[in-house]
Amino acid sequence: MDDEMYRPDHASHTATTAHVDDRVQFLVVGDESSLSELEAELALLPLCARGRVFVEVGDASRVVPLATPMRMTVTWLARSRRSGRPGTGERCAPGEAGTRAVRAWCDEMLCDGPGETRAIVTGGYSLATEVRDHLIHAVGMSPAAVSAPAAR
Repeated sequence: MDDEMYRPDHASHTATTAHVDDRVQFLVVGDESSLSELEAELALLPLCARGRVFVEVGDASRVVPLATPMRMTVTWLARSRRSGRPGTGERCAPGEAGTRAVRAWCDEMLCDGPGETRAIVTGGYSLATEVRDHLIHAVGMSPAAVSAPAAR
């Protein structure tokens, strides 16, 4: 029998071909109040998902292992190590570190517009509303591409 008949479809995948999911990137945001929800959302992503995960926590003692697809980068944002509003000497308020990280990521990664980006936003009210509003109103993402408590 011909070996080509038994070759699985994915065997023809090379570095120059792309899966459909390769064109979509994910932005996942949460905080210590939503770790369970964040873990559940990450478990639902395709194994080939790519993108960024930002998790804001009070301090480094709240960092826990997160299971993510291999091409997702996780960044833990400890408020205890960050300042608040520039020039004020204030401590970083809940939601502030995550919002700043998302804005910086959007400026770098979405410079040509949102494209095929989907966002999953969990966490406290301040974080969720600030991030959702930024993604929809400043970046121009479709509300349907942003899964957040305010959108549900």
